[in-house]
Amino acid sequence: MQLLFTPSYQKGVIKELTTDILEADFDVTAGGQVEVIGWLYQYYNQEPKDVAFKKRKYSQADIPAVTQLFTPDWIVKYLVENSLGRYWINHLIAAGDQRTASEIADSFDWHFFMADAEQPESVQVKIAKCNVSLKDLDVTGIRFVDPASGSGHILVYAFDVFMQLYRSEGYTQRQAAKLILEKNLYGVDVDTRAFQLTYFSLMMKARQYDRHILNADQKINVIDVPQFDWSEDDIALLVQGTNVPDLKPQLLAIAKLFRDGNELGSLISLKDQQIDYASLGKLQVSETDHSQLNLSDVHRQTLLGQLDNAIHALTLLDGEYEIAVTNPPYMGSGKMPKSLSNFVKKDYSNSKADLFAVFMERLKNLTVSHGYYAMITQHQWMFLSSFEKLRALLKQETIVNLAHLGTRAFEEIGGEVVQSVAFVLRNQMLPDFEGRYERLVDFDSQQKKEAAYLKAVENPQISYVYRSNQANFGKMPGSPIAYWASSNLIHDFEVGKPLSEAAEPRVGLQTGNNDLFLRQWFEVNRAEIKFDAQDGISALKSGLKWFPYNKGGSYRKWYGNYDYVVNWARDGYDIKHFTDSRGKLRSRPQNTNYYFREAITWSAITSGQPSFRLQDGGLIFDHAAYNIFNYSLPLLAFLNSKIVSLVLPMLNPTINSGSAAINALPILDSTKEVDRIEKLVAQNISLCAADWNESESSWNFKFQTLLPNIAEHPLSHPQKVAHYGPYVPNLRQLFRKI
Repeated sequence: MQLLFTPSYQKGVIKELTTDILEADFDVTAGGQVEVIGWLYQYYNQEPKDVAFKKRKYSQADIPAVTQLFTPDWIVKYLVENSLGRYWINHLIAAGDQRTASEIADSFDWHFFMADAEQPESVQVKIAKCNVSLKDLDVTGIRFVDPASGSGHILVYAFDVFMQLYRSEGYTQRQAAKLILEKNLYGVDVDTRAFQLTYFSLMMKARQYDRHILNADQKINVIDVPQFDWSEDDIALLVQGTNVPDLKPQLLAIAKLFRDGNELGSLISLKDQQIDYASLGKLQVSETDHSQLNLSDVHRQTLLGQLDNAIHALTLLDGEYEIAVTNPPYMGSGKMPKSLSNFVKKDYSNSKADLFAVFMERLKNLTVSHGYYAMITQHQWMFLSSFEKLRALLKQETIVNLAHLGTRAFEEIGGEVVQSVAFVLRNQMLPDFEGRYERLVDFDSQQKKEAAYLKAVENPQISYVYRSNQANFGKMPGSPIAYWASSNLIHDFEVGKPLSEAAEPRVGLQTGNNDLFLRQWFEVNRAEIKFDAQDGISALKSGLKWFPYNKGGSYRKWYGNYDYVVNWARDGYDIKHFTDSRGKLRSRPQNTNYYFREAITWSAITSGQPSFRLQDGGLIFDHAAYNIFNYSLPLLAFLNSKIVSLVLPMLNPTINSGSAAINALPILDSTKEVDRIEKLVAQNISLCAADWNESESSWNFKFQTLLPNIAEHPLSHPQKVAHYGPYVPNLRQLFRKI
């Protein structure tokens, strides 16, 4: 470490800080200080993060590294201005300010503040009544918390906004700096280094306005959640010699939670257990003769210190805040350490699927009625069935504003997997409130999303800004936050029946080891392949080993993606009995009575538009290739229509197009042009089948279609074009149906 920071203009950190980083990045007036601290901390964690990501489950020590992600500056401003800023604007308007919300925001240079949409008169009256209590609001009474503060980026910008509010109320900078630290800002983290960086950042920010503040014994409400492991003997020692009743159960409750303090962090709460902090405080002042301390006395003093830290933490964690803002940790339930997993399953059953969702529920509980909480999270909670209970819980709130960022919202996260959303909720249900939603998913970089959002602030009528009544979401299956759904589409969901009532979607075979049981069809002896099995019985009687296998595949409509065969000898005996070294069955043959039947199929995993096609009879289908049985040709036409390509992202915008979203598609009864639709679909299937079979990789390939057009080739006679055309036996059955 000494060598790392030894001043050198030739190499090392000092050289890079002074030559590679722009001077403007250190400009505290432009936010540079916290930017540098945040990025340094993130990259400090990069190596342990890379190691941890390879683990099947995270340990307690992995949590700080894997859950730390520096929030882009513009998103921080969006979150703070639209929560804290909006709360203060509500106060000013309630106090008689005649300016519009946008005019007030402009006076503070809040460029990322998005004013509410025009509301129905009934909603305006409701909001006005609720905001009456803010008329006499004092700026010192606004408590702002970040329960996952990281390097302090959000709190530092909140400091700047609070400074504006104090100055507008007539306070001096020195008065305001001290009061902001003491009265307004609260931060919590599980990582000691993050706590230290937050403390440092806030003190440096305060030093900007009061150069003497570092010399004072300044109170600051930022904590590192403590962790300690008390035995029953420790608790007995703590209460020894006291005559305060019922302390032991309270100490046991505290000990149980803080035993895993570095895992549970801000999720810790004893608000409902009526802890008697006054009585616990009396333990701190018990008389001790320091001249005759023994080992027991020394140990008790250590325990009292831990108890003091726990009480201090609980006063913050069980507090109520007007504003709560955070970029929460992301961690799927499958990666959680056991104690954290058990805790969220018990205490946060509505949001247990991911830690970011748990924090959504936690922020709701931290925020006072009529207060605001704002977050940036992954967007799965808006759509997936695993978060449906959370969405039901959020019906008690009001989505004021939501910026749907999609992919590439963070410069350091590429690809199309991580999709983000930033949002602001009011901790109150306002029926008929119309929120504003900025759809930024089509802008492919962090900078473009920021620029697009700022344009939306200037012109909320721009095409990618939507207004929606939150009640509309409940009219669609699973209540997805499908803010861009038209009123006509919502009506279709109301009057139509779900696809699952009209057809039979099924998932297929999971071999447990595709490398062992699958082959491309041309890798095996064609004579050992049974191409035309009608059911399991005919497959078994054939005595053959290999059978055509639908594994999903790439984007392709109407027909195709026939590449593989599967070892289904003796009715799949080897697969059905495939176990690991411990004897645990690894395969999962599902819906075997549907094998070898015609169906509509689609690939479960796709990064682009979904595509649906006919699956011939005679195939077994994979768990990554969903099938719809009892189908019709008009249904296949509907699934391949532009309508479905627009609706599916509302129900499930992930790369996994599972059956749940397909099942929920609305089907409307119609007899219009059915015959014409069937003929068009049959023609599409025929054309795509011919196209597929022109490739040498098709098992129905006969000859290269370019050869007849070469004059000197023996197949050039026109009559032979039809004779050698590709042969698709099951299509004959298809045309007989029409």
